[in-house]
Formats: sequence, C-alpha cells, structure tokens
Amino acid sequence: MTQSFSAAMEQFAPALPLAVGLSGGADSTALLLACARKWPGQVQAIHVHHGLQAAADDFERHCQDLCKCLQVPLTVQRVDARHAPGESPEDAARRARYKAFEAVVQAHPAPFAISSIALAQHADDQVETLLLALSRGAGVAGLAAMPARWERGGVFWHRPLLRVAGAHVRDWLRAQGQGWVEDPTNQDERFTRNRIRAQLLPALEAAFPSFRDTFARSAAHAAQASELLQEMAQQDLLQVGIPPQLAPLRALSRARQSNVLRHWLRVAHATTPTAAQLGELLDQLAACTTRGHRIHLKVGRGFVGRSGPQLDWYNPEVLV
Repeated sequence: MTQSFSAAMEQFAPALPLAVGLSGGADSTALLLACARKWPGQVQAIHVHHGLQAAADDFERHCQDLCKCLQVPLTVQRVDARHAPGESPEDAARRARYKAFEAVVQAHPAPFAISSIALAQHADDQVETLLLALSRGAGVAGLAAMPARWERGGVFWHRPLLRVAGAHVRDWLRAQGQGWVEDPTNQDERFTRNRIRAQLLPALEAAFPSFRDTFARSAAHAAQASELLQEMAQQDLLQVGIPPQLAPLRALSRARQSNVLRHWLRVAHATTPTAAQLGELLDQLAACTTRGHRIHLKVGRGFVGRSGPQLDWYNPEVLV
C-alpha cells in the first residue's frame, strides 16, 4: 500500500553513515532534509552535475545552499552524460550518475566509508518505469522496475520512497517551508517519461485510483519471476559450461536455452541480445545437427559463432 512521506521515513533504517543522492529537485531535497534531521552528523550528500543544460549550475547552487543550511557535507561530481548515437539520453545520464556515486564511495575508505546510499525515486517514478518497460516490450527483468533495496560494491542502496506518491513528497516539503528547483526538461514532452507523467498518470488516477499499489504488486511479481529465472540460468550455465557446449545446450528446452544464453552473454561478455537476435540464434541451434554446421550471428555488441563443439562470442572492434 502507498504510504505517507513521514511513515516511509519512520520505517527507513539504513546502515550509517548514509549518503543521499541530491539533484536539487523536490524529491531528493525532501529525502535529504528528512535524513539530516533523523541522523544528524551521519549524513552527507552527493550531487551529480551532468552539464547537459544551462540550469545545471542553478541545481548545484541550490544543493550547496541547502547543505550549508543543514550542515551536511556535499560532494559535487561533474560528469560527461552525453549519449551516444542511438542511445537513450536518460540511460546515459543514469549510468553517469551511478559511476559518479561509485567514485565518491571509493574516495571514502574506512574509517570514513559510506555504508548506504539513498535515492529519492517515488511511487510515480516506479509506475513510469514500469510503463516504459511495457512500451519497449521488456521481459520480466524490465517489468520488475526499480528495486527498493540492493547491495553493490559493499554498499547498500535504498529507495525508501517507492511507496510514496510524488504529490505527497511535495506536500511534506511545502509543509516544512523548504524550496527546491524545478528541472525545466521535466516539462519537455519529447521525452517519453515526461509524456507518461503528463498524459498517462492523470488518466490512470481517474480510471484506477489504486494504480500505484496494483502496479507495484505486478512489479514485485515480475521481480520474483526474474529472480527464479536468474537462479535457473546460473544452474544451467554450470551444466552447459563457459563458453556453452552445444550438446548439453541442445538438451535443454528452447525456453531454457534462451534463458541461459542471455545470462551467459550478460555475465561473461556484458552484452544483451535483442529478442530477434536471440530468436535467430535459437533457430540456428535447432538446425545445428551436423558437425559442419556453421553459426555466425550478430548478437548484442558482437557476434556469436560456432567453434567446434561450443559457442563463442567476440567483438571484432576490440580484437587486436
């Protein structure tokens, strides 16, 4: 069930010291303010300056003023978040942010190590993420949307506001008399997420008032299914080997072949096949009944080919 902002913060119990991702917008401003009050002297802020718009300097100044007022240490990380051709600007900015957060963590070794990082995405952001995944034809991993808690690099990451409606976050912040900065790009409906926020969320609110709760349950079901598929892929990869051997691979059902090959490409080569590429690879495996059958397919950022009794993946751009 959705929560009030205050209830969510009462339940939030991260390992300390805590760093809060601070953009300067309403959501992260509210999260930092609440955390600084709850754990004085145990909280710091990280602001990522993307350098993508003229207003970025205003965001930084707001963060500096807020942190000075709260007596919270602030680290500003400047990144190059420009996207490559064909790449989503949002995805490029997200990757740049996580790299910046990780750089701050590495710069604070023990005894000043950061134990937890809190991010301010809320229930509306979770719905937008799920709808984006649906619009792209995502599988269960994408439909799981954003996790509320995970561990990476020895640091616990949290999204304590995932069950709080965005309007409730702003209502709480107004009640504190605290201002924030508005990102002007949030009104630009050329971006899919902004169109969802401006056009779909009001329609969902009118038609299905409990959509935040029901969508969250669907995302939780997808997350559980994704976890099960991950466990099965790990077990199957032990059987087929790295790189995958054709004989044990062909002994699996087509669905398990798909699952284990996607897992192999992700963990061993950090690449992800499209649905069409994976489907063609499975068709080639089904037809691979003779010793001389050749496989050479574009998959992800490189190629999958047959090498005797096994499959290999290579990227010709990095070959010497």
